[in-house]
Amino acid sequence: MKKWQKKLILIVTFSLIFILPYIGSVVKWKGLPPGYGDFPAQKVEADPGFNLLYFTLASMVALFIALFLIFPGLFGFKKTEDERTAPDKQTPFPVWFWWSLPVLGVSWLFMWGRVHYFISFEYYTFVPLWWAFILILDGIVYKRNNGNSIISKKPQVMQLLAVVSCFSWFAFEFLNFFVIENWYYPNNEVFTNFGNVFWFSLSYTTVLPAIFEWYLLLRTFKGFRHRYRNGPKFSVNRKFLLVYYVLGLGLAFGMGYYPYALFWVLWVALVPLLSAAMALTGYWTPFTPIKNGNWSPLILIALATLFNGFFWEFWNFGSEWFHDSLPTNPNYWKYSVPYLDKIHIFSEMPILGYFGYLFFGVNCWIIWLIAAYIFDFDADFEV
Repeated sequence: MKKWQKKLILIVTFSLIFILPYIGSVVKWKGLPPGYGDFPAQKVEADPGFNLLYFTLASMVALFIALFLIFPGLFGFKKTEDERTAPDKQTPFPVWFWWSLPVLGVSWLFMWGRVHYFISFEYYTFVPLWWAFILILDGIVYKRNNGNSIISKKPQVMQLLAVVSCFSWFAFEFLNFFVIENWYYPNNEVFTNFGNVFWFSLSYTTVLPAIFEWYLLLRTFKGFRHRYRNGPKFSVNRKFLLVYYVLGLGLAFGMGYYPYALFWVLWVALVPLLSAAMALTGYWTPFTPIKNGNWSPLILIALATLFNGFFWEFWNFGSEWFHDSLPTNPNYWKYSVPYLDKIHIFSEMPILGYFGYLFFGVNCWIIWLIAAYIFDFDADFEV
C-alpha cells in the first residue's frame, strides 16, 4: 500500500469520527441536537439522572480495571529485571523548574483566593498555571532522567504537542455536542465570543503536553516502568482488525443516536476506529507492543492521564468551591453525566468518571500519532 493511500485511510477514518455521530444525532433529533454550536458548551437540558443498574454495571467494569492495574500478576504479568541506570542524584533541577514554581503559586492563589484588588486576574490564571505545572513536571523528569526531558532534548516536539493538543480538544468539544454536553462551562460571559475562542484555544494547548510529561515521569520509576512489560501476548489478524473497525463505526453512530445510554462512547469510539485503521495500514499504535507482551506504553499513558486528571479536577473544583457566590474563572467546568452521577470526592467529577481518563489518555496518544502520520513529523516524544 502506497503512503498516500495510507494517509487517505487515516484521514477518512478521522473524518468519520465526526460525521457518524452527526448523522446519528440528526436522525435522533430530526435535526441538530440541543445546544449544538454553543461555545463554550452550555447546559441545555437535564440528564436522565441516576440509574442503579447502569451504575452497578459501570462499577463492575471499574472494579475489573482497578484489579488489572493494581494486581497485574493475577492476569499473567511477570516481574522483569531493571536494565536502566538509576537517576543521577547530582543532576540538578533545570532553570525552568525554578521559574515555574512562583508562576504556578501566584496563578493558583489568584484562581482560588479572589484577592480583592486582583479579581480580574482570576480570568487569566488557567493557562499560566497549567504551563507552569507542565514545566515543573518536565523539570522533575529532567532531574530523574539524568538531564533528559522533552524541553531539554526535544523542544520542537513540545511545540507540536501544544498545537495538536489545541485542535484535538476542539474535536472533543465538538463530539460533546452529541452526548448533550457531558461537560459545560457556566461562566461563558466573562469574555466576548472571540475572546472565548482565543482564550480556550490557548487553554487547550496544555492537554497533551501535561499527559505526556506524566507518562515520561512514570517511566522514571522502576515500579511503573517494568510493572506491565511482561504480560500476556496478543497478536491479532486482519479479520479481527476489520471487525474492530466496524465496531468503532457502529459506536460512533450510536453515540449520536443514543446520546445518554452511549455517552461513554465519546471516550471509547476513537480507540477501535483509529487504532484499527493505523494497524491495517501498517503504522505503529500503542497496542502494537502487546503482541510481544509489553503492555507498558498502553497502560502508562492511561495512568498518566488519570494522575493528571486529579489535578484537572482538583484545581477546577477549588476555583468555584471557596467562593460560590462570586464569578469564577471562564475555564471552570461542570458535568452533566447521565446515570452515574454519584460519589464526589473534592471534584465536580463523579468517582466513576475518573476511569474515563484511562481511555482518554489512549485517545490522546492515538490522535497525536494520526497527526504525525498524516503531516509527516516525528511522533517520538520519549527521551
